Amino acid sequence: MKKKVFLSMIAVAVLGITAFGNSKTEKIEKFKVKGTCSTCETRIEKAAKGVAGVTFAEWSEETQMIAISFDDSKTDVHKIHMAIAKSGHDTEMHKAKDEDYNKLNACCKYDRTGLKMKMNSHEGHNH
Repeated sequence: MKKKVFLSMIAVAVLGITAFGNSKTEKIEKFKVKGTCSTCETRIEKAAKGVAGVTFAEWSEETQMIAISFDDSKTDVHKIHMAIAKSGHDTEMHKAKDEDYNKLNACCKYDRTGLKMKMNSHEGHNH
């Protein structure tokens, strides 16, 4: 059921972009985010949606993937990865700082060794 809702949301977003594409440039991205449970899901989605320009975010515990839709005139995928990492969750692009990861509930702690980063960790850098 959740997949059907998700696919429907993507279809609506794509159709909306096609019909009203001149006003903004909506992008859809999917990428890996580490987490373990529904509490993680809520935290990850809230972090992504907290970035100005993000219009949709849905994370799957099963696949460890998040699908996001955003206005790329307001933000970029890098900023979304950074916001999620700040919430304590490693992404393909950014490893969460240890201090942020350590704030997670015990049930939300995950194996941090399995995720291959697409870019170097920005731990300790301010962006």
